[in-house]
Amino acid sequence: MSVSAQTYLGFDYGTKRIGVAVGQTLTATATALVTLSARNHKPDWDAIGALIAQWQPAALVVGLPLNMDGSENDLTRRSLRFSRQLHERFRLDVHTMDERLSSVEAGVRLAQNGRRGGRVDDVAAQIILENWLNQRGTE
Repeated sequence: MSVSAQTYLGFDYGTKRIGVAVGQTLTATATALVTLSARNHKPDWDAIGALIAQWQPAALVVGLPLNMDGSENDLTRRSLRFSRQLHERFRLDVHTMDERLSSVEAGVRLAQNGRRGGRVDDVAAQIILENWLNQRGTE
């Protein structure tokens, strides 16, 4: 029996920038792709649509920014709205993943690779997606 890998796109949502990563189930790894700009708190839907058309993901994963105590905040609600909009526009399943400390970890990864001070959004999306893929594999 052959095992086929499914592809997923992961998003680190922000009101100014949205990091995007691609990953797959076979190795549960992800790669940072791009950071998209948002204008007036609105995602670049055309760019997102182009990425979805290019990668043909089985589903999408959006980071859920929670406070350290697990409570929601304004950005949590905005990320959930973004998740609903993704589902409505592209008719794909959208999963959320706790993203606490993903930006901190992204900064560490960038520093380890000599990219200090670089934008962390796409690497944060990579971490969110890797965490979701790994969690999914243990369920």
